[in-house]
Amino acid sequence: MTHDTSTSDSLGLAGRDRVDLGLLIFPGFPMACLSSVIEPLRAANEIAGRTVFHWHILSQTGAPVAASAGLPFQADAALAEAPALDLLFLLSEPDGQFTDPNAAGHLRYLARHGTRIGAISGGIFPLARAGLADRHPVSVHWCYKTAFDTEFPQLDATDDVIVLDRQVPTASGAAAAFDLSLHLVDEVFGEALMTEVACWFQHPLIRDPGVRQKTPALNKPDTADHLPVLVAHAVELFSANLEFPLTMHEVARRVGVSPRHLERSFREATGESPAGYYRRLRLRAARQLVIYTRDSLTSIAHAVGYANPTAMSRNYATLFGSTPRQDRQDSNRFRVTRTTPTD
Repeated sequence: MTHDTSTSDSLGLAGRDRVDLGLLIFPGFPMACLSSVIEPLRAANEIAGRTVFHWHILSQTGAPVAASAGLPFQADAALAEAPALDLLFLLSEPDGQFTDPNAAGHLRYLARHGTRIGAISGGIFPLARAGLADRHPVSVHWCYKTAFDTEFPQLDATDDVIVLDRQVPTASGAAAAFDLSLHLVDEVFGEALMTEVACWFQHPLIRDPGVRQKTPALNKPDTADHLPVLVAHAVELFSANLEFPLTMHEVARRVGVSPRHLERSFREATGESPAGYYRRLRLRAARQLVIYTRDSLTSIAHAVGYANPTAMSRNYATLFGSTPRQDRQDSNRFRVTRTTPTD
């Protein structure tokens, strides 16, 4: 069992003999995130021989909610009728909206009265839309990061796997939610029992705050942190300069090599040219904006370094096999009427 040793924040649960956890589910929420939160807590109760963790599945109105896989989940109660909660996590796809006009206000009311309100995966979007992420660092899944930064440029979005902020705990995805729950177990029952829970599920690495998310290396069966140092440095420059793309001569100068050396290193590490890799990054960022925002195609094209949407759409279709308009229309039945391109 490997346990990262970076310092983690406390959520103030030590010594508690009862912890009530709410899980507010939105249409299209990732089903794996729900089980990843609950299962470590269930196992901890079972191993300890006493029920400390209690969980309550909530929806905005109390009506059933369909997960991303289409399976319906019955809520235990409406948000406004929830029992007193110590923690409440929002689980959603990125376009999660408040269909109950009072829901966001009720969340703010709960936060003012002591409930710690956080988010798992795409739940960070409705959390931020409710104004509950202001002045708090939050974990945002890498595949939503461009869309999140575009909608909430003022917020402190990190690429950490989890953020155990005292008031706004967040986790980037399903496996990260499992880690977050393990930390809850650690606070309540101690490290020995937390380790036993992790072993039950063959979860060998318990990740603490400060551990960065793994991201895929484009066109490679590996993660980006395993790229050679020179190539990884260039990719960081690419990612930081999507709107105003750098020339390959400028990238080579900044990483301290010749353009020819940069070209050779990229082809050896990724199988494609640095310019091709850069274009893929920009188009993947464009796809986030197409699917998860309502920005016009012109705005999206400019945000990823294209002078006009026509040029972007041509390269986009070559890479993804569909146009931005098609992707936006087909992405999700909950978003179709609200993300129609405006140009």
